[in-house]
Amino acid sequence: AAPLTFIMLQRTRISNGNSIFWGNASLDGRLSHLLEGLNVTQVLPLEPPDAWTRRQQDVTTYLLTFGRLVKLFSKERPINYTQSLSCRLGCRLFPNGTAHSFYEVNLNGTAFLSFHVPNATWVRRWPGKDAVAAFAERELMKYPITTQDLQHFLNTTCVGILQAQSAWTGEQSSRSQAPLVLGLIVGTLALLGMSVGIFLCTGGSC
Repeated sequence: AAPLTFIMLQRTRISNGNSIFWGNASLDGRLSHLLEGLNVTQVLPLEPPDAWTRRQQDVTTYLLTFGRLVKLFSKERPINYTQSLSCRLGCRLFPNGTAHSFYEVNLNGTAFLSFHVPNATWVRRWPGKDAVAAFAERELMKYPITTQDLQHFLNTTCVGILQAQSAWTGEQSSRSQAPLVLGLIVGTLALLGMSVGIFLCTGGSC
């Protein structure tokens, strides 16, 4: 039997100091959330309206913060080419009850970093000993929200969502109301850390 899955995709395009965001989340193959610019939409009614309004505000706040940082660094160290950052994260729940979680980051179409969920560490995937990847790795390892909090989201919240949806558990649980959009927030913070590293290192200040 195929595993149940919760997958989030987030992409950020940075050009001339401007950031463009888009992405989506899917729960067992069904579109659950859509991110377009600063707007995140709940496609499946997974959270009540009041709670969802707060999640939307949180996401918008983090995306605005990211955009402002990009503008700040681009003024100090202009970059004359477009950069594309993408995050793919989620979890799978198998019929035997085991689960697998993941977080992968690409920069300009090349594997950049990945998150090793069992011990909450970031791993460089960029070819060679690149200063940008090394700096981003160090920055992301500094903060609980991009280490322990991310690990908890992937191992506990994400898997709990699937367990609540799973017929294998024998019942539907209230955990289906868990804040799925938390993954978007965590993903944005990860990108925030990487953007700092990318712009600093571009200027040779790692």
